[in-house]
Amino acid sequence: MTSDSAPARVTLPDKVYGGYIFDLDGTLVDSMPTHHRAWLHALRNNGAPLHAFLWDEFVAHGGMAAPDIVADLNRTYGLNMDPESVAAEKRARYDYLLETEQLPIIPETVHLVRSLKERGIPYAIGTGSVRHGALNTMRSAGIAELFDIIVTPDDVPPGRGKPCPDIFLLAAEKMGIPPAECVVFEDAQPGLQAAAAAGMAGVAVAQVRPPDAE
Repeated sequence: MTSDSAPARVTLPDKVYGGYIFDLDGTLVDSMPTHHRAWLHALRNNGAPLHAFLWDEFVAHGGMAAPDIVADLNRTYGLNMDPESVAAEKRARYDYLLETEQLPIIPETVHLVRSLKERGIPYAIGTGSVRHGALNTMRSAGIAELFDIIVTPDDVPPGRGKPCPDIFLLAAEKMGIPPAECVVFEDAQPGLQAAAAAGMAGVAVAQVRPPDAE
Protein backbone atom coordinates (compact mmCIF):
# COMPACT_ATOMS: atom_id res chain seq x y z
CA MET A 1 0.00 0.00 0.00
CA THR A 2 3.02 2.28 0.35
CA SER A 3 6.31 2.43 -1.48
CA ASP A 4 9.75 2.25 0.08
CA SER A 5 10.01 6.03 -0.31
CA ALA A 6 6.67 6.59 1.46
CA PRO A 7 6.72 4.93 4.88
CA ALA A 8 3.45 3.99 6.52
CA ARG A 9 1.84 6.90 8.34
CA VAL A 10 -0.48 4.86 10.55
CA THR A 11 -0.59 1.45 12.16
CA LEU A 12 -4.10 0.07 11.73
CA PRO A 13 -5.61 -1.55 14.83
CA ASP A 14 -6.25 -5.29 14.86
CA LYS A 15 -9.51 -4.81 16.77
CA VAL A 16 -12.73 -4.37 14.77
CA TYR A 17 -14.77 -1.46 16.14
CA GLY A 18 -18.47 -0.76 15.81
CA GLY A 19 -17.90 2.56 14.07
CA TYR A 20 -14.97 4.38 12.51
CA ILE A 21 -14.53 8.16 12.44
CA PHE A 22 -11.90 9.84 10.29
CA ASP A 23 -10.52 13.33 10.41
CA LEU A 24 -10.09 14.60 6.85
CA ASP A 25 -7.07 16.86 6.38
CA GLY A 26 -3.84 15.04 7.14
CA THR A 27 -5.70 11.81 7.88
CA LEU A 28 -7.49 10.85 4.66
CA VAL A 29 -6.05 13.49 2.35
CA ASP A 30 -2.52 14.90 2.31
CA SER A 31 -3.84 18.46 2.22
CA MET A 32 -2.01 20.03 5.15
CA PRO A 33 0.77 21.68 3.10
CA THR A 34 -1.87 23.38 0.94
CA HIS A 35 -3.81 24.50 4.00
CA HIS A 36 -0.59 25.89 5.48
CA ARG A 37 0.18 27.98 2.41
CA ALA A 38 -3.36 29.36 2.49
CA TRP A 39 -3.03 30.21 6.18
CA LEU A 40 0.26 32.06 5.74
CA HIS A 41 -1.23 34.10 2.89
CA ALA A 42 -4.26 35.16 4.96
CA LEU A 43 -2.39 35.80 8.20
CA ARG A 44 0.33 37.94 6.63
CA ASN A 45 -2.32 39.93 4.76
CA ASN A 46 -3.86 40.71 8.15
CA GLY A 47 -0.83 41.82 10.11
CA ALA A 48 0.51 38.60 11.62
CA PRO A 49 4.31 38.59 12.02
CA LEU A 50 6.43 36.50 9.70
CA HIS A 51 7.39 34.12 12.51
CA ALA A 52 3.75 33.35 13.35
CA PHE A 53 2.12 30.04 12.43
CA LEU A 54 5.12 28.33 10.92
CA TRP A 55 4.81 24.59 10.29
CA ASP A 56 5.13 23.22 13.83
CA GLU A 57 2.68 25.74 15.28
CA PHE A 58 0.31 25.09 12.38
CA VAL A 59 0.38 21.32 12.99
CA ALA A 60 -0.24 21.84 16.71
CA HIS A 61 -3.54 23.54 15.78
CA GLY A 62 -4.62 20.78 13.41
CA GLY A 63 -8.32 19.96 13.48
CA MET A 64 -9.39 23.20 15.15
CA ALA A 65 -12.02 25.39 13.49
CA ALA A 66 -10.45 28.29 11.58
CA PRO A 67 -11.97 31.14 13.66
CA ASP A 68 -10.78 29.41 16.85
CA ILE A 69 -7.26 29.26 15.40
CA VAL A 70 -7.29 32.99 14.63
CA ALA A 71 -8.54 33.77 18.15
CA ASP A 72 -5.74 31.66 19.62
CA LEU A 73 -3.14 33.43 17.47
CA ASN A 74 -4.50 36.78 18.63
CA ARG A 75 -3.86 35.72 22.22
CA THR A 76 -0.41 34.32 21.47
CA TYR A 77 0.91 37.28 19.46
CA GLY A 78 -1.09 40.17 20.92
CA LEU A 79 -2.99 40.72 17.69
CA ASN A 80 -6.51 41.93 16.97
CA MET A 81 -7.35 40.06 13.76
CA ASP A 82 -11.01 39.44 13.06
CA PRO A 83 -11.46 35.66 13.38
CA GLU A 84 -14.29 35.32 10.89
CA SER A 85 -12.84 37.53 8.15
CA VAL A 86 -9.35 36.00 8.38
CA ALA A 87 -10.86 32.51 8.36
CA ALA A 88 -12.90 33.44 5.27
CA GLU A 89 -9.80 34.79 3.51
CA LYS A 90 -7.90 31.60 4.34
CA ARG A 91 -10.71 29.45 2.96
CA ALA A 92 -10.89 31.52 -0.22
CA ARG A 93 -7.14 31.16 -0.74
CA TYR A 94 -7.37 27.40 -0.16
CA ASP A 95 -10.14 27.10 -2.75
CA TYR A 96 -8.01 29.12 -5.18
CA LEU A 97 -5.02 26.79 -4.67
CA LEU A 98 -7.22 23.75 -5.30
CA GLU A 99 -8.02 25.07 -8.76
CA THR A 100 -4.52 24.04 -9.85
CA GLU A 101 -3.72 21.23 -7.40
CA GLN A 102 -5.01 17.66 -7.12
CA LEU A 103 -4.62 16.58 -3.52
CA PRO A 104 -3.19 13.10 -2.86
CA ILE A 105 -4.87 10.59 -0.59
CA ILE A 106 -3.21 8.95 2.40
CA PRO A 107 -3.36 5.34 1.19
CA GLU A 108 -3.62 3.44 4.49
CA THR A 109 -6.70 5.25 5.73
CA VAL A 110 -8.48 5.48 2.39
CA HIS A 111 -7.91 1.79 1.76
CA LEU A 112 -9.37 1.10 5.20
CA VAL A 113 -12.45 3.17 4.33
CA ARG A 114 -12.96 1.17 1.14
CA SER A 115 -12.68 -2.06 3.13
CA LEU A 116 -15.23 -0.81 5.69
CA LYS A 117 -17.61 0.12 2.87
CA GLU A 118 -17.32 -3.35 1.36
CA ARG A 119 -17.98 -4.98 4.74
CA GLY A 120 -20.88 -2.71 5.66
CA ILE A 121 -19.19 -1.35 8.79
CA PRO A 122 -20.33 2.19 9.70
CA TYR A 123 -17.88 5.03 9.19
CA ALA A 124 -17.94 8.84 9.01
CA ILE A 125 -15.83 11.95 8.64
CA GLY A 126 -15.45 14.29 11.61
CA THR A 127 -13.47 17.30 10.40
CA GLY A 128 -12.45 20.73 11.62
CA SER A 129 -12.99 22.14 8.12
CA VAL A 130 -16.29 23.80 7.28
CA ARG A 131 -18.50 21.78 4.97
CA HIS A 132 -17.70 23.76 1.83
CA GLY A 133 -13.95 23.32 2.28
CA ALA A 134 -14.27 19.68 3.29
CA LEU A 135 -16.24 18.83 0.16
CA ASN A 136 -13.72 20.64 -2.05
CA THR A 137 -10.90 18.67 -0.43
CA MET A 138 -12.73 15.38 -0.92
CA ARG A 139 -13.51 16.15 -4.55
CA SER A 140 -9.91 17.12 -5.26
CA ALA A 141 -8.69 13.83 -3.81
CA GLY A 142 -11.42 11.78 -5.52
CA ILE A 143 -13.01 10.37 -2.36
CA ALA A 144 -16.28 12.32 -2.14
CA GLU A 145 -18.33 9.32 -3.24
CA LEU A 146 -17.08 7.22 -0.33
CA PHE A 147 -18.80 9.19 2.44
CA ASP A 148 -22.44 9.63 3.38
CA ILE A 149 -21.83 11.00 6.91
CA ILE A 150 -19.74 14.17 7.17
CA VAL A 151 -19.74 16.20 10.39
CA THR A 152 -18.11 19.64 10.41
CA PRO A 153 -18.00 22.67 12.74
CA ASP A 154 -21.11 23.88 10.89
CA ASP A 155 -23.03 21.08 12.64
CA VAL A 156 -22.11 21.91 16.26
CA PRO A 157 -22.49 25.06 18.40
CA PRO A 158 -19.90 27.82 17.87
CA GLY A 159 -16.75 27.22 19.88
CA ARG A 160 -17.48 23.49 20.24
CA GLY A 161 -15.11 22.22 17.56
CA LYS A 162 -12.06 20.13 18.41
CA PRO A 163 -10.66 19.63 21.06
CA CYS A 164 -14.26 19.55 22.31
CA PRO A 165 -15.90 16.14 21.65
CA ASP A 166 -19.06 17.42 19.95
CA ILE A 167 -18.09 16.66 16.33
CA PHE A 168 -17.18 13.06 17.11
CA LEU A 169 -20.20 12.50 19.35
CA LEU A 170 -22.49 13.72 16.58
CA ALA A 171 -20.74 11.46 14.07
CA ALA A 172 -21.30 8.48 16.37
CA GLU A 173 -24.96 9.45 16.76
CA LYS A 174 -25.41 9.68 12.99
CA MET A 175 -23.80 6.23 12.59
CA GLY A 176 -26.02 4.82 15.36
CA ILE A 177 -22.99 3.50 17.26
CA PRO A 178 -22.27 4.14 21.00
CA PRO A 179 -19.18 6.34 21.47
CA ALA A 180 -17.39 3.63 23.46
CA GLU A 181 -17.56 1.36 20.39
CA CYS A 182 -16.00 3.94 18.05
CA VAL A 183 -12.42 4.61 17.00
CA VAL A 184 -11.13 7.94 15.69
CA PHE A 185 -8.25 8.38 13.23
CA GLU A 186 -6.51 11.74 13.69
CA ASP A 187 -3.26 13.44 12.76
CA ALA A 188 -3.32 16.24 15.36
CA GLN A 189 -3.43 16.54 19.13
CA PRO A 190 -6.65 18.61 19.31
CA GLY A 191 -8.44 15.83 17.45
CA LEU A 192 -6.97 13.08 19.62
CA GLN A 193 -7.99 15.09 22.69
CA ALA A 194 -11.51 15.35 21.28
CA ALA A 195 -11.62 11.58 20.76
CA ALA A 196 -10.56 10.96 24.36
CA ALA A 197 -13.13 13.47 25.61
CA ALA A 198 -15.80 11.61 23.61
CA GLY A 199 -14.81 8.30 25.25
CA MET A 200 -13.51 6.90 21.97
CA ALA A 201 -10.30 5.10 21.06
CA GLY A 202 -7.82 7.18 19.08
CA VAL A 203 -5.33 6.20 16.38
CA ALA A 204 -2.62 8.69 15.42
CA VAL A 205 -1.77 9.34 11.78
CA ALA A 206 1.77 10.68 11.30
CA GLN A 207 2.11 14.14 9.80
CA VAL A 208 4.90 14.57 7.25
CA ARG A 209 6.74 17.90 7.17
CA PRO A 210 7.03 19.19 3.58
CA PRO A 211 10.61 19.93 2.50
CA ASP A 212 9.73 23.57 1.75
CA ALA A 213 7.65 24.21 4.89
CA GLU A 214 8.27 27.49 6.70
